[in-house]
Amino acid sequence: MPLYRFALSLSREPCDAADLTQQTFLLLASKGHQLREQSKIKAWLFTSLYREFLRGERKRGRESGGEEELADVECPSIVANSLDGDAVVRALLELEEIYRAPLSLFYLQEHSYKEIAETLDLPVGTVMSRISRGKARLRNQLADSAYPRIREQEIA
Repeated sequence: MPLYRFALSLSREPCDAADLTQQTFLLLASKGHQLREQSKIKAWLFTSLYREFLRGERKRGRESGGEEELADVECPSIVANSLDGDAVVRALLELEEIYRAPLSLFYLQEHSYKEIAETLDLPVGTVMSRISRGKARLRNQLADSAYPRIREQEIA
């Protein structure tokens, strides 16, 4: 389930997340025997899933001629403890991938900075920086989206 949640936070689409997760387990079945330390299987799975996601994004970019698709992305229905939690998850899904991936691993999967750095193949300092900047962007997004609700409540 944590692997699927990470895939969902990257792809933003339940079907794509399921495909990514399935592809990752297919890789494990075909290449898992090469893994020297079985204790590192979790990191290997998350890293492999992330690489599969990037490979798919590059392929989509080539197929579309490098142009970004501007289709509306509907947020998947995620069970949250409260409406505020749902708003945070939706805002997280709207962030750019360079911030979304580390934040998802840190908050949703509870990985350490070191584990995130290994998974994303980044230096620990870069991970810390992206989490910090991502949190700032997330706060700004949530603050911007909170104002209309407050105004609606004042009017009613």
